[in-house]
Order: sequence, then structure tokens, then C-alpha cells
Amino acid sequence: MRVMRSFVSSARLAGALSLVMWLTACASAPELDHSVTATLPQRQLLEDVPFHPQRDYQCGPATLAMVLNHAGVDVGVDQLIPEIYVPSRKGSFQPEMLAASRRHGRIPFTLAPRFASLLEEVDAGRAVVVLQNLSLPAFPLWHFAVVNGYDLESEEVLLRTGVTRQDATDFGRFDATWQRSERWAFVALTPGELPVTIAPEAAIQATSDFERVQGPEQSLPAWQALVDRFPEEAMGYFALANAYHAAGQPDAAIDAWRSAVANDPSLAPAWLNLGLTLASQGDDEGAREALRRAASLDGPWQQGAREALNEQQGGAR
Repeated sequence: MRVMRSFVSSARLAGALSLVMWLTACASAPELDHSVTATLPQRQLLEDVPFHPQRDYQCGPATLAMVLNHAGVDVGVDQLIPEIYVPSRKGSFQPEMLAASRRHGRIPFTLAPRFASLLEEVDAGRAVVVLQNLSLPAFPLWHFAVVNGYDLESEEVLLRTGVTRQDATDFGRFDATWQRSERWAFVALTPGELPVTIAPEAAIQATSDFERVQGPEQSLPAWQALVDRFPEEAMGYFALANAYHAAGQPDAAIDAWRSAVANDPSLAPAWLNLGLTLASQGDDEGAREALRRAASLDGPWQQGAREALNEQQGGAR
């Protein structure tokens, strides 16, 4: 992921926006998937998104406070500044924005770089963080803003940005500044929610990153939502099972590991974990069968599975 930062102070922002007006006066509107827009209302505005005006170089903390507040997190701009602002570089960066979201109990999902993704999430009631370059690529002025609405008829994106509580920017002008960040955007969601459109691999990665910070119990609703959305995703069930086991729920873990291997019989670590847990629950026959399956599969878990099987069989092969 290319890392950009926010460099725009309040004073520079007004001038930068004027520059954008000139630079993008002839920008064409992005092509939208009509199968998506046909299902959306013509206009959507999330008026309940709080507004925190940006102070000098603080568009990152102000933007993150807005989306976290909207997602139910009670946190202020001043609290976020030391978490994500890098004084030596006078800016905030994407990794810090995502990490702070996790620390405050929300899962940041980076959206697919599609214009329609913004509209879908706003229609679902979510404020979206976007990263723009408000100047030329060679002289970037990176700026975080919050998309909190759109108007399909007038082709406008509605934003909370800088010191402007509600800005309206036409699709073409907005996209010209957004595409310079490779259309980077994210939503910060409560565990158990998923973006409208997301690939299973991206959902698994985002949830795994969250679990490393918040622990298995806090991640359980997220893993359950993931397997509900992607019922054929073996790795989702594997992660759900591991979270259940770590949270002290072995029976639920066993069920989830069985779903994992039902979807992918070659998933050796799921067979191994299933066998070990069945053994701990006193199901010796089930444990031996699962461990045999794990031991039959090549890979880094094979030796451990063979050793566990030998122990389960009392040392006899």
C-alpha cells in the first residue's frame, strides 16, 4: 500500500480548494455501474455525522473523530492527535488511521477503489474516510475528508472537509483529487458489520488485524458475520473456531472447525485443531479420525499431527 499523509493546514486548504477548482474544471465524471446506481436513492445525506473543523495539519484526527463518533465511539480530536499525528512530518498517515480505529474498538475496512463503493456505504448509513490530493501529483497536498452524502441527479459528492461543515463537489472534480491516492477510502465498523461490497480475503485480513489488537472475544461477532456472508469460506470458519477456542468455548470451536474442513478437506491446521480439541473433550474416536486426516496432509503441520496422533493412540501407530 502506498502511504500518503495529510499536509494541508486550515490556511492552505482554502487556497488548495481554489486551485482544485482550476485544475479540475474540465474533469469528467467517473463512470458508474448502473446496476449499482439503479438500486440507490437519488440523494442520500447523513446529517448526523458530527463535524470537527480541522486545525492546522489536523485533518487526520478531525476526520477520524467524525467517523468514530458516528460509529458510536466517544473520542475527541485532542485524544486522537497523539495517536495518529506525526509532528516531525506534519501529517497523519493511513496506517495510523487504521490502527487507531482498531484501538477504539472499530474494524477499519479499506474499500475497493470504486466510486460506487462510496455511494453504497453512504446509502448503508456509513460515513467514509477518503484521501485526496488537492494539488498536482508532483506537488501533493494530501488531505483526509469524510464523505457523508451524494446526489446522483446533480452528480455531487457531499463531504465534511477542512473547515467546511457541508461541502458539495461534483463527481468529476472529486474523483480527480481522489484518484491521486489510488482511490483510498475506508469505513470504521462495529464488529459484526461488513461493508456492502468486500472480497472475503479482504474481510478476513481486516478482521484478523482487529483481533490482534482487541482479542478473540471482541472479534467473535466479526468472524460470525464473515461466515454468514461467505458460508463457503473455509478460512473464515477456521478463524471463527480459533476465536471461540481462545474465548473458552470449545464446543462452538469444534462446530466451526468441522465447517472449515467440510468446505476445504485439505485444510490441515483445521483438522489438527479439531483433533486436539476433540481429545480434550474426551472424544477419542473423533480425535483420532481428525488427527489422521491432518497427518495425511503434507505441510508444516504434518509432523505435529503425527506426534499428536501417536500420543492419542498410546504410542502405537
